[in-house]
Amino acid sequence: MNKNGPVIVIEDDADDQFLFQEVFSKLGYENEVIYFFDGQEALDYLMTTTVLPFLILSDINMPRLDGFALREKLHTDAALQVRCIPYLFFSTAASQEMVINAYSLSVQGFFVKENTMAGLEETVQSIMEYWKRCAAPNNFN
Repeated sequence: MNKNGPVIVIEDDADDQFLFQEVFSKLGYENEVIYFFDGQEALDYLMTTTVLPFLILSDINMPRLDGFALREKLHTDAALQVRCIPYLFFSTAASQEMVINAYSLSVQGFFVKENTMAGLEETVQSIMEYWKRCAAPNNFN
C-alpha cells in the first residue's frame, strides 16, 4: 500500500464525482484523486500504470464492468494482489446480499453513500485516516 499514492474513485454519476471532488478538496489530503466513470476504465488504468494507488473507492452499479466484476478481476490477478490496494465499495443502496457478495470478494469496506455533504466528508475522512495508519505487507523494506 502506497500511503502517498492516488486515491482511485470509480463512479459513473457525474454529480457524485463532483461531491467526492468537493470533499477531497475540503479535507486537503495530499493524495491525488483519479476518477473513472466505469470499472473497465479503472481496470485498464490499473493493469497498465506503474503508479501504486493508495486505495480504491468503487461504486457497484456501473456500465461495462460493475464494481463486483472489477473487484473479482483485481482479486484474482496475482500481479495486482501483491500491490495490496485496499478496495472499498460506496453504493447508493445496500442489501444483505450485496454486502455478503462484497465481503466474499475480500473487500475492505462497504459504505452507503451519505445523502449530505457533511456525512460524506465524515465517512471519507474516517476511511482516509484509518488507511493512513494501517500497516500493509509492502510497507516494510
